[in-house]
Amino acid sequence: MTDDAVPELRASDADRERVAEVLRDAVAEGRLDMEEFEERLEATYKARTYGELTPITADLPAPGVAPPPVNMVKEPVESGSWASRIVGGEGSSSAAVAIMSGFQRKGRWTVPKRFTAVAFWGGGEIDLREANFADREVEINCIAIMGGAQIIVPPGVEVVVRGIGIMGGFDHSQEGVPGEPGAPRVIVTGFAFWGGVGVERKLPRAERQRLKEERRRQKLEGGSSTKELYGSHRDALSGGLHDAHREAMEEHREAMRRRHEERRERHEERRERHRERRERRHRDWD
Repeated sequence: MTDDAVPELRASDADRERVAEVLRDAVAEGRLDMEEFEERLEATYKARTYGELTPITADLPAPGVAPPPVNMVKEPVESGSWASRIVGGEGSSSAAVAIMSGFQRKGRWTVPKRFTAVAFWGGGEIDLREANFADREVEINCIAIMGGAQIIVPPGVEVVVRGIGIMGGFDHSQEGVPGEPGAPRVIVTGFAFWGGVGVERKLPRAERQRLKEERRRQKLEGGSSTKELYGSHRDALSGGLHDAHREAMEEHREAMRRRHEERRERHEERRERHRERRERRHRDWD
């Protein structure tokens, strides 16, 4: 029998199990993530011939073959890096509920692999800027019924939105922004009925403060001559920033006013429907 005929030979259950064992070792060593592992494992158990089995482990070290040498000296994890924030475990909080009230999850907390938030006639804030993560990929499942939830993510985090809205909606504005290497991915799922789930991207407070201090330091180091040279330009820029800030604040106040008005109108509509139902019941009793 020629070598060309070998790939066409039928594979046995034992052959498939040997390939599956190589895949399990690879995921335990971090060579494969769970998604790749599941895809290859499924292909392994579907394989019928050696030719179908061989490509599954072609890029993995063979048993008994030493992998290329790597630096075995453990380097300290850079402070603030994504690697230091993916800590494993179960998470410090797995759910939050707001019924005619509100909730907040912010600061130093650990996001579990799946976090559930429920808002009924209420609202909540899920702030991930200072958070650690139990896994490389986490899911935030939001149920918003006549309420809402706001998710705040830091720059560098990839966001995927898969929620469904009926007379409500999920914010997709942050989708498609590439994540940084090693950063976690946040998947937003759930259901919104007469409610909404927003996603926004903000710098962590410490980073904002650092940038503020840096700008202040640069301003102090500029010297009087620089101030005289660029004084008029800076004043114009400052005025523009002031105008932009004022406009942004006015837009924010207008948005809050509209939201308040919409909520008041919905509340009035519910009260009116309730009153009509009560009157119909009284008429039926009479």
